[in-house]
This record gives sequence, C-alpha cells and structure tokens, in this order.
Amino acid sequence: MARHRAIGIIPARYGSIRLPGKPLAVIAGKPLVWHVVERARSAHSLDRVVVATDDERIRDAVEELGGEVVMTSPDHTSGTDRVAEVARNLEAEIIVNIQGDELMLDSASLDRLVQALEDDESIGMATLRLPAGEKEMANPNVVKVVCDAGGRALYFSRATIPHRFRSAQAPRWRHVGVYAFRRHSLLEFTALPPSTLELEEGLEQLRALENGWKVQVLDAQGEFLEVNTPDDLECARQVMESDRG
Repeated sequence: MARHRAIGIIPARYGSIRLPGKPLAVIAGKPLVWHVVERARSAHSLDRVVVATDDERIRDAVEELGGEVVMTSPDHTSGTDRVAEVARNLEAEIIVNIQGDELMLDSASLDRLVQALEDDESIGMATLRLPAGEKEMANPNVVKVVCDAGGRALYFSRATIPHRFRSAQAPRWRHVGVYAFRRHSLLEFTALPPSTLELEEGLEQLRALENGWKVQVLDAQGEFLEVNTPDDLECARQVMESDRG
C-alpha cells in the first residue's frame, strides 16, 4: 500500500436534516459535492481526494464525474467518524477532513493546514477561521471561535463570542469547518466519547478542547460559502451563476 503525504477525505451523506439530498443539489450545472471535489483536487498538498459516503446515489454521481469514492457504514453520527473509517485503511501522515458543503473551498487554505502540521510536530489538529460580520455573529448556524495569542483555540460556540462588554476592539472570527489531523490523532479523537460541551453546543470540535487538546487555528483565504439550508442553496446558486456570467 502506497504511503501518502496527505489525503483529503470529503464526508457526504444524503440525509441532511435541514437540506435533504444536499450533496447532489445542482449548482451551476454540477452537484455540490463535485464542486468541493474539484477545489480539493487543486490543492498541491493533497495526494488523493476521496469522497466518503453511505449512499449509492452520491457514489454514482461522483464516480460518473471521475471521482474516487469509498463506501462507509450508515451508522456514523458525524462526518469525522465517517472520515476516520476511511482513514483506518489508508497510509497517510495527514488526513484533511473537508466538509462536503463548502462550495467555495479555497485550495490554498488546505495547503496551509497541511504545511502547519508538517512544520510543527506538536500540532495534531488544525482548522480555519475567517473574519465575521455582525450578521454572522448573531446567527447560531455560524460557529464562532476565539483563540489565544498563538492562534490556539480557546473555545468554539454558536453564541456571540467574545461578548462586547466595554470595547469593540477584539476581532470577531467565524470558524470554517475544515480540519487537518495527523492520522493517529484523528483515530484517537474519534475513539473519545462525546463530551459535555460538545453535546450542549452540537460542535464536535469541543471534544478536543474538553480533553485538553491544542487546536491550531489558521487564517483562511477566499470566501468559503457553506450550504446548510434552502436559503443558503439559493444564495449559492446566485453567486455561482453570477461568477459564470
């Protein structure tokens, strides 16, 4: 089995609660998941890009367009668990968990995540952030993150953090749900039981913080447009059609 530097894995499930069939939603003539595959493939650091799914409709759509698919168990409760199932059978130093709904995924940001792990062996898990506006800060569907001076995550929340008490000087950041793991760190992470704050907020990355892990947060490039709801899908279609025009 060939050993790879880094592999990108895109978890994709059909049964999204807020937007059923989301990976196959057609945007600018192609299913959403294929837009993500194409952008991930343009990352210089990824030797392979694999879609992990339990749905034959998603498998067929990706393979029809020339993508690689690994079928997984239907019993996973999170995309990270699905990614870990695939990673157990792969030889790679670094696994990048790429959300299948990140329509405008920036490949250079994926390269930055991989480079961060290669440059610093103490980092087992890294993710991304972007500046957040007031509308995003007020939206519980947008996850916020606060970090220490070294860029390590202090907390992730759906609430508005930091709360503005006396000043408006602290930067406001939204979390971009793309993660790079060392392969062994990914397997260790998914072996941990769900944590209290994770269940309270519905954010699995809090499992890492509650278990004392250091999570490095890097500044992302580009826009990143996450598709979670019918309104997001309509917005995405308008943005992509505008770009084509």
